[in-house]
Amino acid sequence: MKNSLKLRIAGLLLVLIGFSCTDMNDYPVPDSLQINDFVWKGMNTYYLWQNDVPDLADNRFANQSELNAFLTNYDSPVSLFNALRIDNTIDRFSVIYSDYTVLEGVLSGTTLNNGMDYGLRYKTGSTTDIYGWVRYVLPNSDAASKNVERGQIFYGIDGVPLTADNYKSLFASDTYTINLADYDNGAITPNGQTITLTKTNLSENPILINNLFLEGSHRIGYLMYNGFYPNYDSQLNDAFGLLASQNVTDLVLDLRYNSGGSIASATKLASMITGQFPGQLFAKQQWNAKAQSYYESNNASQLENRFVTGLNGLNLNKVYIITSKATASASELVINCLKPYITVVQIGDVTTGKNVGSVTLYDSPTFGKSNVNPNHKYAMQPIVLKIVDKNGFGDYTSGLAPTTAMVENHGNLGTLGDGSEPLLQEAINEIVANGKNAPQIPANYQRDITDSKAINPLRTEMYVDPK
Repeated sequence: MKNSLKLRIAGLLLVLIGFSCTDMNDYPVPDSLQINDFVWKGMNTYYLWQNDVPDLADNRFANQSELNAFLTNYDSPVSLFNALRIDNTIDRFSVIYSDYTVLEGVLSGTTLNNGMDYGLRYKTGSTTDIYGWVRYVLPNSDAASKNVERGQIFYGIDGVPLTADNYKSLFASDTYTINLADYDNGAITPNGQTITLTKTNLSENPILINNLFLEGSHRIGYLMYNGFYPNYDSQLNDAFGLLASQNVTDLVLDLRYNSGGSIASATKLASMITGQFPGQLFAKQQWNAKAQSYYESNNASQLENRFVTGLNGLNLNKVYIITSKATASASELVINCLKPYITVVQIGDVTTGKNVGSVTLYDSPTFGKSNVNPNHKYAMQPIVLKIVDKNGFGDYTSGLAPTTAMVENHGNLGTLGDGSEPLLQEAINEIVANGKNAPQIPANYQRDITDSKAINPLRTEMYVDPK
C-alpha cells in the first residue's frame, strides 16, 4: 500500500479532528506542547480504537485552549501516547519513537544488531529462569564472524543468569557476552564457554535460503523468508523467477521466524505464489469509523489490496507454509488471505495472532514525512487498521492453527535448508507421501516465550508502507 493511501486524509484533517480551524487558530499551540499536540491529533485521526478511548473523542475538547490544558498533564510524549491507548490486552503493538530514523530503519530491516537471531524459553519447571537458543545467524554479521551457530544454548549474559525480569535490559547493551550451556533433554548445564558480540547497523536480507529438492516427479522449491521488507521486493521477485525457471511443482514457504512487515510486500508474495488471480481482491482493510467513512466515500478501492500483476508467479493451487509461535502479522496475512483462493497446508506451531496493522505518523500538516516539524524527531506507529480476507474473515487473535502440528526440538534442530531438518522434512513428506506418520507436539512441550524480534516491538509490525 502506498503513501497516498496512508495519508490521503491530508486536506480533510479539519473534518476528522474534533474541532474547527477557527478554534485551533484562536488558541495557538505553545512550543512546549508541540509534540504532545501531534500525538493527540494523530491518535484522534487514525487510531483504530479511537471511538473506545474517551480522551480521543471528537467532542472531548471544545477548542485548542482546552486541548492545551489537557496536554499539560503529561510530562512526556510517551506517557501521553500510552495514556491514549486502549487496554494493552487489546492493543499490544502500538509504539512511539523519539527518533524516526531508528523507526524507519527497523521497518526496512536495518537495526543495531549483532546478527544472532534467538529465541527465549523457560527452563524446565521454572516460571522465572529462562535460557536462549540461536535460531539462525545473519551473514556478514559479528555473530557470523565469531562462529555463532544455530542450536547453541546460552543461559546468561555477562555472567548474569537470564530471567523473565532481566532479559530486556541484558540484551540492550551494544556489546555483551553470552554464557553458553549444554542441552540434555531439557537440562541446561553451563559449560564455561563464552562469546562476546557487538552490534552494528545491519541490514537483513529476508531471503535467507532458496533451494530446490528433487523427489521423484516433484520439483520442490524451498524459500525461507524472514521479514516483509519493501527494499528487498525485487530480490524476492528474482528468487521466484529462479524457482519458476527450475519448473518447481511444489513450494515450501518457511515463515517460522518471520514476524511481519509491509502489507504491500505480503500482497506481492501472495501474487508470486499464485499468479493466476491478477487484479482480484486479496485483502481488505478496516480503519476506525471516521477514516473508514472517508475512504469509502472518496475512494473505496484504497481499502483493498489486490493481487499484483507483472511479477514472477508460480501459478500454484497449493502451498506448504512452515510456521511457529513467532510467525506474525504480515505472515499471518499471507496465510489467511490465500486460503479463499488456494489450499494452504500449514506445518509447525500456532502463530502469534496479529490481525492488525500500523502506519508511521510524523509531526507534519499531513502526518507524512514532507514538511515535518524540524524541532524534534518523534514519530508514532499506532495500530490503525484490521485486515481481513476477501470474505471478511480476520478473527484469529489466538493465532492460526497448523494443519500438521510440530515444534522445534532442541535435541534435534537440524540445519535450516537441509532436507533432513525436521519441519522441512515433514513438509516434503506431506508433498510426496501425503503426510503419513507426522509427529505430534507432546502435551508438556515448552515453547518460546519471546524472541529477538519480538523484544523490539517494531519488528513484529504489519504496516502500510511509507514512500
